[in-house]
Amino acid sequence: MIAAALDQVGVRLKRLRMQRGVTLTSLAAATGISKSTLSRLESGQRRPSLELLLPLAQAYRVPLDELVGAPEVGDPRIRLKPRNANGRTVIPLTRQPGGMQAWKIVIPTSKIEPVLKTHEGYEWLYVLSGRMRLVLGDHDLVLGPGEVAEFDTHVPHWFGSTGDQQAEVLSVFGGQGERMHVRAKANKQRHDQHGRPV
Repeated sequence: MIAAALDQVGVRLKRLRMQRGVTLTSLAAATGISKSTLSRLESGQRRPSLELLLPLAQAYRVPLDELVGAPEVGDPRIRLKPRNANGRTVIPLTRQPGGMQAWKIVIPTSKIEPVLKTHEGYEWLYVLSGRMRLVLGDHDLVLGPGEVAEFDTHVPHWFGSTGDQQAEVLSVFGGQGERMHVRAKANKQRHDQHGRPV
């Protein structure tokens, strides 16, 4: 059973990369794994190991058990497993690979040095608590609780702490550039005491 699951890892990795529209070159840059190793892993010529799968799970933003095809357990409760990513605590809020992904991110006060990056996708950030600094292209912004930012991740960007307190942020990310669809209620027309529109 374990050997059969491992045999399918390469197929899953290739399917995931194709669904996300990611090249081997950009995946190699994101994970630090050589293109040839990634190619051999996808074709089944290289046996998957934790050293290879952990950076891939992080790059694709999917749980490790989805990469290896771990069997579903009987308990239907979703266990959110926090993990550390670049000094931040990241809690996945979606389980399925591909499409829109939601995360709760806790940014410590130590994450204050901007390191801008670009990648495929579109991101929406909502500050739950604390204050978050967002560097987006030429803009340097500070967002507080209830404030939202959305941007194309091809624009050089970084978000972190302002240095005075940790921040908790909700991130919704579309790896293929998917965007959230926001529907707002139409304003009702107000009337004065005589029933005339105001």
